[in-house]
Amino acid sequence: MKRVIFFIVAFFLSLSLSAQDKKYHGDGPDDVLQYVPYASLFVLKATGVDSESSWKRLAVNAAASYVFTAGTAWVLKHSIHERRPDGTDDRSFPSGHCAIAFAGAHALHKEYHHVSPWISVAGYGVATFTAIDRVCRNRHHWYDAAAGAAIGIAATELGYWIGDKITGEHGRYSFSVAPQGISLKIALAP
Repeated sequence: MKRVIFFIVAFFLSLSLSAQDKKYHGDGPDDVLQYVPYASLFVLKATGVDSESSWKRLAVNAAASYVFTAGTAWVLKHSIHERRPDGTDDRSFPSGHCAIAFAGAHALHKEYHHVSPWISVAGYGVATFTAIDRVCRNRHHWYDAAAGAAIGIAATELGYWIGDKITGEHGRYSFSVAPQGISLKIALAP
């Protein structure tokens, strides 16, 4: 495991060093790819692939994971003010794209690891490609991408823990959609 972490860090370092002299290259595939693992959660479930969760649990856990991931990344971006390598703004740390991609990949792993390890590999592969693209296009330093990945995975664990409290055996919640709006009532299980 230590070797894997070492190679990942070394890989991101080499990408960061090679991207430092490049200018901003505009929007890239990462703008869409960051959502692919989350979308895959629901596509696989809708096509009948056996997940660890019911529809109710999957929806609540995925939503909680996404909210914690996006919220944490947003708060840190607006608190730390790290300059992007391309100089366009001071919202580099952490990478929100990487956080969302890795949160979705980790949720995908939690739901479908028992079906095939290749589902997990595909999810983490898309997330890793997103991170590599952000660094190569000079939008982030390697440590922005690594922090985003860590935030996404940790927020997914927290989202699943909270979601399981909501949807657990003693948990109670109601969710309704009406023309007047959306209603969500939550009672946490003890």
